Amino acid sequence: MEKIGINSIKGFRIGQRQDAATGCTVIICEDGAVCGVDVRGGSPGTRDTDALNPVNNRRHVHAVVLAGGSSFGLEAAGGVMRFLEERGIGRDMGVTRVPNVCAAILFDLKCGDYRVRPDAAMGYAACGRAFQNEPFESGNYGAGTGATVGKTRGREYAMKGGVGAAAFRYGDLEAGAVVAVNCVGDVVREGDVIAGALADDRRTFAGSEDVILREYREKTDFFSGGSDTAASGGNTVIGCIITNGRFDKAGAFRLAAQGQNGIARIIRPPHTVFDGDTVFALCSGETSAAVDAAGILCAAAVEAAIIDAIQSARSLDGYPAAQDLLRDA
Repeated sequence: MEKIGINSIKGFRIGQRQDAATGCTVIICEDGAVCGVDVRGGSPGTRDTDALNPVNNRRHVHAVVLAGGSSFGLEAAGGVMRFLEERGIGRDMGVTRVPNVCAAILFDLKCGDYRVRPDAAMGYAACGRAFQNEPFESGNYGAGTGATVGKTRGREYAMKGGVGAAAFRYGDLEAGAVVAVNCVGDVVREGDVIAGALADDRRTFAGSEDVILREYREKTDFFSGGSDTAASGGNTVIGCIITNGRFDKAGAFRLAAQGQNGIARIIRPPHTVFDGDTVFALCSGETSAAVDAAGILCAAAVEAAIIDAIQSARSLDGYPAAQDLLRDA
C-alpha cells in the first residue's frame, strides 16, 4: 500500500474557504460519483443524505460539503449548487442542470466569533478554489478552522482540532479521505494520546474515557450539567472518502462504513451521543475492485487524515494545538 497525495486521485476537486474561526471544505466530482454515507454519531447535522440510501433513486452526487457553523453551516451547500449550476454540472432537467450536493456540519460556534458562519458565499468561494487546483491545506483551514477536540472537561481543557487528508494506492485502486476532526474525545496514536482533554496542568492528558467513567462512578450526570460540558461544547468528526473504485450504492455505503472504522481506531471514545460522526464515500468508477479491499484503504485513509489534521493544527482562540505540547515537552 503506497501513500499518495489527496490531489492525485483523478476526477475530484477539493476546495476550502474560511473566515475568522470557521469554514467549509467542498469535494467535487464534475461527472458525478456514486455516493454512500454512514452516520454513527448521536447528534448529526446533514443535508440530502436520505437520497443516498441504496433503495432510493439517487444515481450520482456531484459534491459533498463539510462545514463548520453548526446547522447554520448547511447554507454553504446552496452556494456550491449555484457554482455548479453556472458551469453546467448536474442532472440535466431540460430547463437547467440540478447538482446533487450533500453536506454534513460540525459545531464550532464556541471558537472565535459565533456570528461568523459558513454561508452560500463561502461555499461558492470554496468551489472557486477547487477549480483553481490549489493544493490541499491541512490544519486550520476549511471545515477544520474552528474545530476542537477533547471537550470532556469543558472549554478550558480542550485542544485545537483541524482538517486533514490522506490517500493510498494499491495496484490500480486509489482511495483517500478528507476529515474534519472536532470530537468529544481524545485522538490516540499507537496507544498514546496526542490531543484531547487536558489535565489540570494543561500539559498532560486527563483521558476522556476516564473522565466519562469517573463521572458515572460519582453518580453525576456528565452530559447534562454545566454551561460548558461536552454536550454544549460542540463536537463531531465529519469526512469524505474519495476513490477511483467502481461500486454501486450499496458498495459505496459499505466503504463509508469501513471509513468509520478509521475513526473508531483512533478516537476515544468514538461516536458518542454528542458527536455527529458522518462519513461519505464518493466513487468515480474508474477501476474495478472488491469492496473489502477498497475498505482497507478507506479506513487507513481516514485514520491517517485524522492524524494529519491534529499534527497540522495551530493554536487558536485559547485552544492549544498538539504541536504546542511537543514544543513545551
